[in-house]
Amino acid sequence: MQQPLHTTEADATGTTFSPVAVIRSPFREKFGIPRQPGLIKDVPAQVILLPPFNREEAVRGLADFTHIWLIFQFHACPPFDGSMTVRPPRLGGNKRMGVFATRGTHRPNPIGMSVVTLERIDYEEGITLHIKGGDLLDGTPVYDIKPYLHYADAVHEAKSGFAHSPPQIELQVEMSEEQHEKCVELEKTRPGLISLIEQVIGLDPRPAFKKKDNVRIYGVRLYDLDVRFTVKNGVATIVEIVAC
Repeated sequence: MQQPLHTTEADATGTTFSPVAVIRSPFREKFGIPRQPGLIKDVPAQVILLPPFNREEAVRGLADFTHIWLIFQFHACPPFDGSMTVRPPRLGGNKRMGVFATRGTHRPNPIGMSVVTLERIDYEEGITLHIKGGDLLDGTPVYDIKPYLHYADAVHEAKSGFAHSPPQIELQVEMSEEQHEKCVELEKTRPGLISLIEQVIGLDPRPAFKKKDNVRIYGVRLYDLDVRFTVKNGVATIVEIVAC
């Protein structure tokens, strides 16, 4: 009779992982980060390889791939509290689903995975992977990098349960001419800032239970800026943009 598989405490604690890279991205806090990779396809970020992996031979051949998998840690999330269910934002925060039926950050082991576009590799002063389309907080530790294989990783007939379609832009984003001119100037050192503001806020990062609040001022951290906005009748109005 086959014995059941099990993991002993010694097995579970016998392996440790160290980051191979760290993320540099415009997202400086969790609020406002796209809830899946690829929702904002042109958001720039960098994967900075750490010693001893910041050497050319570690990424030899990687430039021939257009996309990569990043295996990372949700390092800024509270510890897992033992709950077996979570409230997915896609269901309005009103329905509970099993923790393993979601891709949320509240998990027994805070591990995430994202497919991103690999734009180029910079070999100056170590190794930097320039990526786009990420959903990663600045400072995120990366534990592995793998090439994306379209024939193995894309399952076109797959069913996606309650997340059967990508979230749509919900809010029209408006800013004054003065604010727009300010953003144009800020874009000189913060690539794609205007588009990033429009897409991040357009996806409506507010919690579901606050979407009827037309008075509150919200703030999204992008780069070193706090972009503050209000929402009324489906329109998000940029109130001010201030340095953090």
